[in-house]
Amino acid sequence: MRHKKIIFLYVSLVTCVLLSGLFLNSCKQDEVVSTPTLSVFGPSPALRGGVIKFIGTNLDKVTSIMLPNNIEVKDITKTSATEISITIPQETKPGLVVLKSASGDITTKTPLTFSEPISIDTYTTTAVKAGDVFTIGGDYLNLVAQVIFSDGAVVDSSKFISKSRKELKVYVPKAAKTGKVAVSNGAIIPVLVYTVGNATLTDPTTLTSISPVPVKPGEDLTIAGTYLNLVKQVILPDGNKIDSAAITVNAAKTAITVKVPLTAKEGVVKMLTYSGLEITSTAVMKLVGPAITTATPLLVKNGASLTITGTNLDLVTTAAFGAVEGAITAQSATSITVTVPMTAVDGAVVLNTNSGLTATSAALTLVKPAFTSITPLALTAGDKVTIAGTDLDLVRKVIFLGGSVAVTPANGVTSLEVTVPTTCAGNGVVTLETVNGTKVASTDQLAIKAATTPAIISITPTVSDGGLMTITGKNLNYVESIYFEDNVKAILYGVRTETSITVYIPKEAKHGQTTFTMNSFVGEKIVSDKFTYGPDPVQDPALMIFDFDSGLTANGGTWNGVGGLGNPADALSGSYYEIKASNWGTGYWWFAENYMTHPSVPKAGYVLKADIRLRKDIAAASAEVRIMIAGKVVNILPYLKVGDVWTTGGEWKTITIPVSAWTDLADPTPTKGGEWGIATWVNASDFTGFCIDNIRYEKVSNAANAPKFKLIGM
Repeated sequence: MRHKKIIFLYVSLVTCVLLSGLFLNSCKQDEVVSTPTLSVFGPSPALRGGVIKFIGTNLDKVTSIMLPNNIEVKDITKTSATEISITIPQETKPGLVVLKSASGDITTKTPLTFSEPISIDTYTTTAVKAGDVFTIGGDYLNLVAQVIFSDGAVVDSSKFISKSRKELKVYVPKAAKTGKVAVSNGAIIPVLVYTVGNATLTDPTTLTSISPVPVKPGEDLTIAGTYLNLVKQVILPDGNKIDSAAITVNAAKTAITVKVPLTAKEGVVKMLTYSGLEITSTAVMKLVGPAITTATPLLVKNGASLTITGTNLDLVTTAAFGAVEGAITAQSATSITVTVPMTAVDGAVVLNTNSGLTATSAALTLVKPAFTSITPLALTAGDKVTIAGTDLDLVRKVIFLGGSVAVTPANGVTSLEVTVPTTCAGNGVVTLETVNGTKVASTDQLAIKAATTPAIISITPTVSDGGLMTITGKNLNYVESIYFEDNVKAILYGVRTETSITVYIPKEAKHGQTTFTMNSFVGEKIVSDKFTYGPDPVQDPALMIFDFDSGLTANGGTWNGVGGLGNPADALSGSYYEIKASNWGTGYWWFAENYMTHPSVPKAGYVLKADIRLRKDIAAASAEVRIMIAGKVVNILPYLKVGDVWTTGGEWKTITIPVSAWTDLADPTPTKGGEWGIATWVNASDFTGFCIDNIRYEKVSNAANAPKFKLIGM
C-alpha cells in the first residue's frame, strides 16, 4: 500500500539578495501608502499541496491570489501586514502568480515552478537498536540529504549505507528514539517528508556488575554489561558525571572503565545512554577508606607532632581534633604526621576524606602544665609571684582568688613571674589556664593580703637604745600603730609615706632579738622579722676582737675562769660569755689568754666597745671589773659607792671606752702578746649573770668626744 505523502514546508524571512537562488523577485511597484508590494515569494520549485509564502508590505490588503490556469485562492493566511501564505492546490501548473487587491494587481516577475515530490512508501517497522540497518522505500529518495530520527538524531548523506531513487539504507544512530522518521532535501528552507507511523527503537544496554568492591577513590572502576558502547555518561552516587571522553569501552562492548574521583561517595551507579535512557545498577559502589593502626604519642603536647600509621592514609584530607583541624606536615599511604592544634583538647583524632569516610584514633591525652613551687606563698595584692613548673609555655592565664593575669610565655619556659591583681585577696589555690582552656589548680594555697594591707620589705637590723628604725614596704600609709615587744606602743615618728616609716623605739621596748607589730586601720596585724634592739650595731666586723661565736678557744685563746657560753636564745647573735659562779677572790680571771691574735688600731680615733648584760642589778661597795690588753688595764665597771647600782635593766647595753684611755698602752695596740682578758680587782660578792659579747674596736670621728660608759642609776 502506498503511503500518503506528508509534506512540511518551512519558510524563513531572508533578503532578496541572500535568497536570490531560491526565491523569485516580484515586479517592482510604486510605493503607495496602503498599496500592497511584493518583495519575495517561495519556495520555488515548490511541492503541490505544500505552503507558499509571500513577503512584502501591506500584504494584509490582498484579497485573493491567482495561480496558473486561473486557479483563484481566497483562503489566505495573513500572518502580518508583511507576510501571507497559501496552500498550493494539486491542480496548479507552473507559471506567474497574481496578487489581487483593491489597489490593483501585482504579478510576479518569475514563474512558480514545482519539484518532483520525494515520497516514503515503506520503512523498517520491526524493532531496531542503535547500529542496526534502517531501510526506507519510496520515490526520488536520491534527492534526500538527511535522515532524521526522533529527538533530532540526524544521519547525513555522507554516512548513508546506500542511496537510490527508490531506496535508502542507514545505520540507526546511538541517540535515536522511538518515533517518526523524516527525510530532508537539505535546503535552507527544507522539504521534509515523514513516515506515517513510528520507527520502534530498543535500548539493549544493561548493567550487570561493578568491580572492585570496594574501590579506592582515584583508581579504576569497571562496569560490566551489554552494548555499553551506547553509554554516553556514567553518573556516580554523589551526582558526579563522567562523560564519554573519560569512559573506556572494551572491544566486546561488555565492559567500561572509569576513574573514580577522589570526591566520590558510596551508593548506586547510573548510566545514561545516547538515547537518553537512564540505567541504574543493582550493586552498590563501596569505597576504600583510611584505617588507623597506631597514633603516637598518646600523651602529646599542643603544638607538637603526632604520627599516625595505617592504610590508605593518602586519602586523608583533614585531621580533626574535636572542632579544630591540625596541619598535616607529611603524608603517605601508610603514615601521616600532623601538628596538634594549640586549642586541641583530650580525645580522639578523626581522619576525614573527600568521600566522607573517616578513621578514628584511640583517645589522646594532652600534656598539661604542672606546678613545682609558688614563691612566695604569702604576699600582698600587687606584689609579684613566681610560679615554677613544667610545660608552662602552654599557660595563657594565671587565675588567683579575685582576679587573673593573661600571659604568653616563651617555648620551653619553666618559670612565670606575674603580678597579682590588686583585686585579689584571701587564701586560695592558683589556677593555670592553658591555651586549650584546660585548668590546672595548685595544691599549695596562696595567702593574698588586700592591696591596702601594709607589707614590710626591710627594717633596720640593729637599733641602738632609743634609736631610730627605718621600715620600708608598701601600703605603709594604712598603718595605724606600731607596737614593740613587750606591748610597747611607738609614740614618736619621723617621716611617714606609703613606702617608708621612720620610728623611734621606746626605751621600754624589749631589748635584744625582738620584733614589732604593725596594725592597720582595719585591724590587720603584720609582724616583722627579728631585729636587734639595745646595743650598738657592729660597724666593722674586721675590727672584732672576740665575739665568742667560735667558742672559747678561737684566735689562739685558752679561756678559763668561772663562766662559759650563755644560752643562745638570749644572744644578740651567735654566742656570748656569761659568769656562772659567785664569790671568787680578788684578781680572779673571768676568762683570759696569753698571746691571742686580734686586730691592731691606733689609740687616736678609735674606741673599744662591748655589749654587756646584767641579768640582775649589782649593789656592792668597793668592786670593779677590769679589761686588760697586753697587760694594761682599764676599768669597765668602776668602784661602787654606797647607794650606787650597776644595772642594764636586764637588757643588752653597749659600753664604749676610748682606746686612748690605755695611757700606757703601746700605739698602735699590739696584735697579740701579754695578758688579755677581764678580771675583778677586788673581791666581788655576786656577779652571776654578768654577760659580755662582741668585744671590738670601732673608728669614731672624734675619739675625744666618744661616750664613756657608766652603769649607775640606770
